[in-house]
Amino acid sequence: MTAILPCNDLDAAQRFFERLGFTRDDGSPDDYRMLSDGHGGDIHLNPAVPGWLTPGRNPFGLYLYRENVDALAAVFADEIIEREGAGDKPWGMYEFALNGPDETLVRVGWPSRLRKGS
Repeated sequence: MTAILPCNDLDAAQRFFERLGFTRDDGSPDDYRMLSDGHGGDIHLNPAVPGWLTPGRNPFGLYLYRENVDALAAVFADEIIEREGAGDKPWGMYEFALNGPDETLVRVGWPSRLRKGS
């Protein structure tokens, strides 16, 4: 499955996802960005209809499964929503959350039971 995410600023959204390990696909047009991570993750960044995405009212959320949660948490240390940073959650995931492009909720995590050393 590929997420198609409406964005107010395609360049800013692309930079955000590049920090998560995504790269722009060859042949991706400027007005509709297709990115992939080489692990089966794909996201398409689509221009939002003007006025559709408003601060504090973005209904979209994404979950990125990654084994290297701690390494990514270090990259985004000043942007993690939870004060304590990455941690085990009651639903069995080791994760952290970010405000992504246009305040899209982006969670990055891995099953707690699969973490090395657990």
